[in-house]
Amino acid sequence: MKIKANNSEFEPCPEFTGKAVCVDVTPLRKQQSQYGERNVFKIVFEVDTEKEDGAPYAVWSTNLTPTLNEKASLRKFLRGWFGRDLSTAELEDFDTETLIGKPAQLVVVHEHKDGKVYANIAACTPDKSGEPLKLSGKFVRAKDRATGVAANGAAAPGGSNQGGYRRAQQPSEAGSEHASVKIHVGKCKGLELRDLAPEQVQALIANWLPSAKAIAKPLADDKRLMAALDWWQVEQEKETDNVPY
Repeated sequence: MKIKANNSEFEPCPEFTGKAVCVDVTPLRKQQSQYGERNVFKIVFEVDTEKEDGAPYAVWSTNLTPTLNEKASLRKFLRGWFGRDLSTAELEDFDTETLIGKPAQLVVVHEHKDGKVYANIAACTPDKSGEPLKLSGKFVRAKDRATGVAANGAAAPGGSNQGGYRRAQQPSEAGSEHASVKIHVGKCKGLELRDLAPEQVQALIANWLPSAKAIAKPLADDKRLMAALDWWQVEQEKETDNVPY
């Protein structure tokens, strides 16, 4: 039996102070908090320093909630980034898509936790350099990873398996036996779990999993798929919390 080391291809952004540009605002996802379930997302930046392969490093914000009230974390983050508070018009109809391509000055610091290194944005302020950083076109937005479309509209290297600058570590491709479980229900019948886009897996979790778990004596196929979907959710949480999505 061959055992592979659990190596991650993700390389956190080094500590950094300098120019950056927004490359993504991730899709909303559910997160449990002390106040109950809430929707959260992250803002992603490329920074003005490159890895050995020539791709810029990227850094993700902390989880933000889609609200712009006075005390909201998003409102505070944008206030620092814009160097001003949002105008009345912006508050009434703010579109996060307008952030893509917007330059910034970032301070990135490292946090060491449980033997891992996490890159955190300590400060995000307006770029006043006169020569703002431009999008590299190499970053694949989270919403485009199923289709492999890069930020500049070109096909991303590696096609649908490309996520950010690395092969997307979708939970369905993490190497577990759960990833090869075949779907036996719905429109995806006959496909393996790893063949599905994240949205398709989420649809199964939302629409099929609750009713399947309510069955007193589920079939063997049901048991395998339930276990695979539970595993996928756990891995998705790990991926989102520890390696930005």
